[in-house]
Amino acid sequence: MTFLQKVEDAKKLLTWAIAEYPKICVGCSFGKDSMVTLHLVMSVKKDIPVISILAETEFKETYEFAEKMKKEWNINLTTHLFKQVGKGENCCGKPKVEMTKEALKPYDAWISGVRKTEGITRADFEPVETKNGLTKINPILEFTELDIWRYTALNGIPVNPKYKEGYRSLGCAQCSFPEESESESERAGRWKGTAKVCGECGIHTQPLR
Repeated sequence: MTFLQKVEDAKKLLTWAIAEYPKICVGCSFGKDSMVTLHLVMSVKKDIPVISILAETEFKETYEFAEKMKKEWNINLTTHLFKQVGKGENCCGKPKVEMTKEALKPYDAWISGVRKTEGITRADFEPVETKNGLTKINPILEFTELDIWRYTALNGIPVNPKYKEGYRSLGCAQCSFPEESESESERAGRWKGTAKVCGECGIHTQPLR
């Protein structure tokens, strides 16, 4: 599948989902994948509700970037802050999942920026997933990391400044680390040095309702 076909398929899926689920929102972490997803979604529906689940331990650049983009893109944004309960492999876990559940209560569906090539935990994800009455739409599932940066460059999408410091996957400041080797996988910097390395916070692998 070509890059342009992936973009076209993403827009078709989003157009269908937004028509099918009137109570739908977008989840946005203000990382590279979220920004591409948000750009695609807003090309279909500009005023769609956007939820952002952030810890008090995010990089200060992430808070600043989120506020900047809210103003520049006129995003219909609601930010939900949660408190961390631990570090290492306990960082960005249960409290993030619980806050996401709370944020999604008013909605029947939500749009996510997950991709299959990010890690083995996401390889079997589907474009449309329904669990316990809540549907998740994954429009950029087939995009590669290169596709993300290509779409970003072609559309002039601003990016979180932390990527300039060598990060490839951004979580919070406690559990995200820059790239150390060319042989590393994209999510190798997440929970590095713990049993959870390259893993998941849970919002994409656990039922949210």
